[in-house]
Amino acid sequence: MDRRFLDYRLIVGFIIAHVLIYFSFHDKTIFWYIFSGSILILIAYAMLQGEVDDEASFAKYILFGVISGLLLYLIFWLGFHAFQLVGLPFEKSVNKLYRWYAPQAFWHYIALVLVAAPGEELYWRGFIQKSLLKFFKPFWSILFGAFLFASVQIYSGSFLLMFAAFISGFAWGLLYYWKRSMPLVIVSHIIFDILIFIIFPFN
Repeated sequence: MDRRFLDYRLIVGFIIAHVLIYFSFHDKTIFWYIFSGSILILIAYAMLQGEVDDEASFAKYILFGVISGLLLYLIFWLGFHAFQLVGLPFEKSVNKLYRWYAPQAFWHYIALVLVAAPGEELYWRGFIQKSLLKFFKPFWSILFGAFLFASVQIYSGSFLLMFAAFISGFAWGLLYYWKRSMPLVIVSHIIFDILIFIIFPFN
């Protein structure tokens, strides 16, 4: 009975995420308004389903969070420049993504750090991946969780964004399963976002 109910909550939650993210990407001019509200709804849904893991000390989740965020950014940076070296024509796609969806106003940056990064981790790792672990082995749960995380990016119209979401989702999924600490992956996500959107963007 409990497993069937969990399956129902997982499916309903995933459908809600798709609907919300669809409307977030529907109008680029108000993306940050709708996206921020959507993430807040997903946070509320995830928190209603149960507690998230927090097994790392403050010092450990700050240390591992910062290091993993830096390493993930480095992987993306190396990949970006490797694609440039081999001449793959995707630089225009990257610039378009920044132009359409990167934060512009001051409150966008606040929402990025305080809403988007924590909310995505609470929902996709703290709820979706944790729910999948009750039905699948860890590797498959992490893989499926990353795929589901990437799937909602389809409404952006960018395969590049879907691919980036899958890679980052898989990395944060591994980190969450390994350290069992939601604050740790939130710190990692925040560090990554600050680097890729604010300090060292690729455009």
